[in-house]
Amino acid sequence: IQGKERRTKGRKEVCGYPLSIFFIVVNEFCERFSYYGMRAVLVLYFKYFLRWDDDLATSIYHTFVAFCYLTPILGAIVADSWLGKFKTIIYLSIVYAIGQVAMAVSAIHDITDTDRDGTPDNMTFHVVMSMVGLFLIALGTGGIKPCVAAFGGDQFGDHQERQRRTFFSVFYLCINGGSLLSTIITPILRAQECGIYSQQKCYSLAFGVPAALMLVALVVFIVGSGMYYKAEPQGNIMLDVCKCIWFAIKNRNRHRRKQYSKKEHWMDWAEEKYDKLLIAQIKMVLKVLFLYIPLPMFWTLFDQKGSRWTLQATNMDGNFVSLVMNKNTVNPILILTLVPIMDNLIYPLIQKCGLNFTPLRRMTVGMLLAAIAFVCAALVQIQIDTTLPTFPSASQSQMKLLNMGSNQVQINLPGNDAFELPAAKASNEFLTFNEETINVSIGNPPVTKLITLAKEKRQTLLIPSNLNEQWLLTQDLTSKPQEGNNAIRFVNGMKKTVNISTPAANFGLISSLSYSNYSLFKNGKTVFTIQSGSQACDFSRDFGFGSSYTFFIPSTLVFGESVTEDIKPNSVHMALQIPQYFFITAGEVMFSVTGLEFSYSQAPSNMKAVLQAGWLFTVAIGNFIVLIVAELAKIPKQWAEYLLFACLLLAVCVIFSFMAYFYTYIDPMEIEAQFKKKDDEDEKDLKNKKRS
Repeated sequence: IQGKERRTKGRKEVCGYPLSIFFIVVNEFCERFSYYGMRAVLVLYFKYFLRWDDDLATSIYHTFVAFCYLTPILGAIVADSWLGKFKTIIYLSIVYAIGQVAMAVSAIHDITDTDRDGTPDNMTFHVVMSMVGLFLIALGTGGIKPCVAAFGGDQFGDHQERQRRTFFSVFYLCINGGSLLSTIITPILRAQECGIYSQQKCYSLAFGVPAALMLVALVVFIVGSGMYYKAEPQGNIMLDVCKCIWFAIKNRNRHRRKQYSKKEHWMDWAEEKYDKLLIAQIKMVLKVLFLYIPLPMFWTLFDQKGSRWTLQATNMDGNFVSLVMNKNTVNPILILTLVPIMDNLIYPLIQKCGLNFTPLRRMTVGMLLAAIAFVCAALVQIQIDTTLPTFPSASQSQMKLLNMGSNQVQINLPGNDAFELPAAKASNEFLTFNEETINVSIGNPPVTKLITLAKEKRQTLLIPSNLNEQWLLTQDLTSKPQEGNNAIRFVNGMKKTVNISTPAANFGLISSLSYSNYSLFKNGKTVFTIQSGSQACDFSRDFGFGSSYTFFIPSTLVFGESVTEDIKPNSVHMALQIPQYFFITAGEVMFSVTGLEFSYSQAPSNMKAVLQAGWLFTVAIGNFIVLIVAELAKIPKQWAEYLLFACLLLAVCVIFSFMAYFYTYIDPMEIEAQFKKKDDEDEKDLKNKKRS
């Protein structure tokens, strides 16, 4: 300590603070911007760029998050036992930056888009690059996580205790500031369209800016190199703890016979080799770690706000860019709001009511709030499911009919009552058939044809005005358009070719009695221009989110009600997600903030890092639980999965409340002082004996 004092006193200071900490604070802001900015759009990148289904996107997302919380243990061991904090931060930041660059490169669709249609032709390249990038990022961000804050604390001498406390407050403010800004900016960047040959959602820019910020973080940290106090590696307390526990277990197994007297605690078997104070400190840590056993289930629910809840919102009504931005920013904003409200208003009020609201009880309530959040998510999902279309199963086909003629016709279909289909109109709903071929009779006298349907597909039968002409079957969408877009196509009922264009897309020429491909449009008003020879017609339409329409162009080139709604727009508004975000954030404040405070108050002074590693480990295990459920459970209904997680957390909450009831709070400093006092007395007695 004295050596450190001598080395820190000569360093440059600004307003009583070491100049070096300003480089560390800027580094942390840029690094957190890089990490949270990339993570904000990660699950959308999996689903919409790599074309993975919801379960796979969720699984890989949570695997990545889990590794980000496992690697801090490795980083702490490397820093304390081998390289030291400074070199560990430098080396792993380089790894981190390479990972971010790899992610940005993996999102450039033009690299493998040989046919220039906007879709990568070699998806393997993009998957491999992204997986390598995520592995390097997890190694980098997790590895430096336990080092940066501690390295900043090392820059202060013992005479700067007040400045050190202020530094940690500013440090965590930078974490939330970087997170907040990045989750606002990167979704906006992703929403831009970019590309060399074709314009697509700009994931490369959304990942590229965080990569640039990580490079800035690395450069800033290196620039301050000459000003830092760099403590030499002193050995890792976690390794000492593990060795002591392992020796106690081995020694206990060796002395299982009856002739050996029993010990009060199984850790006492380590007394032959290790100091009694270290053993007492490990006992305190083990008591807290035992309480950690049920905690991963909270993180199982909490981290799904970045995966399942994001995917849930894609089927809701609301601006998609605002969704991604707001859902990521609401959490840090609520945390910054709720922490002072809880500390200065809620907890004091509860105390004034005479209730002993202990930290473990707060954590129990936090779990309960998280479970309530998932009940809210389940209720929202049930509401969404009632608005979603029913698509055909693997053994079914669905068909709709569109009358392109100018007269009403009678339709006869197997298994359905005969009905009249007006001119220039489509049937209201898709009809479901189990047979692969059906006889369709139209008109009076009827014209009957054998129609072959495609399994697991939706199709529309185009009925010409002359029933003896060819009947066309269109291929319709069997899923909602992605990212809240609207899928639009046109059917030409005229006797000549028409051209349809809009500022956003050009449908091109559509032959007589034929149809166009689908084009995607964002929500809002769109103006269409239809030209046929010397005739022209403009019409506009307001679109919502996630719908599909077929526009029929009648022979008169006059639009009336010739619009078919194949897939209804999203009607459940994103505002319904607000309660679940509020409850999960309130649960985080009561669970996470209180849990860290409780852990530190119950841990010996030299083992805070051990409990920090244990706490981060519970986050990793929680994300692995999501991975297991998503891949193995395969629950068909998403609302049922939400309720399953809520019920599991409630069960864990009951178990934890019993564990908390029997927990006895301790004062580690007092226990350590007793041991040190006893050691001093023993040493004094030994000296007296030598004198006598």
